Amino acid sequence: MIQVLIVDDDPFIRESMNVILDLDQELQVAGVCANGQEAAEFVRQHPVDVVLMDIRMPICDGVEGTKLLRALESPPAVLILTTFDDDEYIAQAIRNGANGYLLKNVPPSRIISGIKTVHEGSVLIHPEIARKLAGMLETSRADTSKPVTISGLTPAEGQIVRLIADGQSNKEIAASLFLSEGTIKNYITEILNKLELRDRTQIAIFYLKLLHQ
Repeated sequence: MIQVLIVDDDPFIRESMNVILDLDQELQVAGVCANGQEAAEFVRQHPVDVVLMDIRMPICDGVEGTKLLRALESPPAVLILTTFDDDEYIAQAIRNGANGYLLKNVPPSRIISGIKTVHEGSVLIHPEIARKLAGMLETSRADTSKPVTISGLTPAEGQIVRLIADGQSNKEIAASLFLSEGTIKNYITEILNKLELRDRTQIAIFYLKLLHQ
């Protein structure tokens, strides 16, 4: 049974999420909190696997709450759930160790599957937010022809990681590096295996975290 803590300053949202999560036999709501500070205090006293966290809350928002939770001795996974798809919040939440980020307008089934995904140790980012990653990296972009050193990857693989994070498609990367799309696909498969990631979105998130270490 996955123990879930709901954190939102809106009582209606807390109650709605409670009802939604009760629909799945694999999930159990361990409690509800109104801000990030309350969440950290709750988790110190009660075993929690996943925290479903709102972003904008008084006293202690989801970004700071995530930081507090991830600093605990046995930190739970944190799934950010919000109506705000603001780049700054996304970047801060990921840097603070959030395991996933979904918008509140997704169907209940997506929220339930999202909780299970982050509980398994995977990273989950809403598609609309994933497309913003390239913009988030804009200020850190340098000459893309310069090799990027990433532990465990060759310079060529590191360069492809950067181009993926810049939002380029396989076709665009192939054109940039004067390689075939098939070769790029093979490179990406090898990168995913080496970094133990699942897809291109996770590669982009991995690079974003690397930039802010």
